[in-house]
Amino acid sequence: MVTDVDFTSMISEEEKEELKAELAKLEDEISTLRQVLAAKEKHLIEIKQKLGMSLMNELKQNFSKSWHDMQTTSAYKKTHETLSHAGQKATAAISNVGTAISKKFGDMRSHSISYSIRHSISMPAMRNSPTFKSFEEKVETTVTSLKTKVGGTSHTGGSFEEVLSSTAHASAQSSLAGTRLPESEEELQC
Repeated sequence: MVTDVDFTSMISEEEKEELKAELAKLEDEISTLRQVLAAKEKHLIEIKQKLGMSLMNELKQNFSKSWHDMQTTSAYKKTHETLSHAGQKATAAISNVGTAISKKFGDMRSHSISYSIRHSISMPAMRNSPTFKSFEEKVETTVTSLKTKVGGTSHTGGSFEEVLSSTAHASAQSSLAGTRLPESEEELQC
């Protein structure tokens, strides 16, 4: 516990005068030192401006030094190596997934071209739907008008199923024999 002690009663008047003089002297010195410090700080700023040094440049230099110091630590090096290794593994995994997906799509594409046309025609639910009938009518109308425009009025007939089947058959044969386009009208007709 701190108690208030009156030191003024313990020291003599002569000591009090000496302490007061010393206190005034210290206050003057402190005031002088503050003025000298302010003048030196001002001179420092002027020199830095003449050298092209600014507060921003100092901050950049301090940051660069701190960054360099951090990069040289063993913890940073271990973390960097671990993250680099993890990144390489992640890249390899993503690449493997992409390759598998591409291969799967390639397999699906090669099987679906001939499968989808031939098997969708044989599905009775689809053939009897209003959408399919409407599509069938539009295709038959288009085929008839094209035959009329290209080959005159001769109509060889054939249902929509026959046209699609022959197209699928021709497509399958051309994919086996290469992608050769028909050169004459006889090759166009099935």
